Amino acid sequence: MASPSPSTPSSNSLTIPVAELVRRPGSRRRVTTEVPADGLALTEASVPDGTPVAVDVVLEAMADGVTVSGTVQATWEAVCRRCLGPATGTVVADVEELYQQVVVSEDAFPFDGDVLDLGPMMRETVLVELPVAPLCRTDCAGLCPQCGNDRNRADCGHAQTATDLRWGALDALRDQLGNDS
Repeated sequence: MASPSPSTPSSNSLTIPVAELVRRPGSRRRVTTEVPADGLALTEASVPDGTPVAVDVVLEAMADGVTVSGTVQATWEAVCRRCLGPATGTVVADVEELYQQVVVSEDAFPFDGDVLDLGPMMRETVLVELPVAPLCRTDCAGLCPQCGNDRNRADCGHAQTATDLRWGALDALRDQLGNDS
């Protein structure tokens, strides 16, 4: 089978005409495009509105629909959960989806036979991949619980382990048992 030829949807839309494709089961078409993000956010992380979301997929016609496989990529921004500084990253997600005219699988996306709307698939994929607890970097030291200084910038001199007064009675018991041995 020949490799799929790349194509770009018109007007930066994720609505792809597929009437010719579905007439020939087994045929393929590559779609590479960027669309501006709009409202892609969780509580902690978001893809800023207007940021390009890259979609690079191959559409393959089947007897009962069209498979879409490839990648979706977007940059995200957030507040670091440890130091409260800015955090950024990139979502790169593999997609393997099925579009059907008569939806028989609960995992399939519907389409009308003439066009596929890849927008809901792209949106769902990016939202699932956004970090729930974003970090500015994996080794972020966070804020000092005693003075509030950012430990990534300077060492404030306070102990790394914070003592919770609610556990004081158990700490005293542990110390007492340790001394009795």
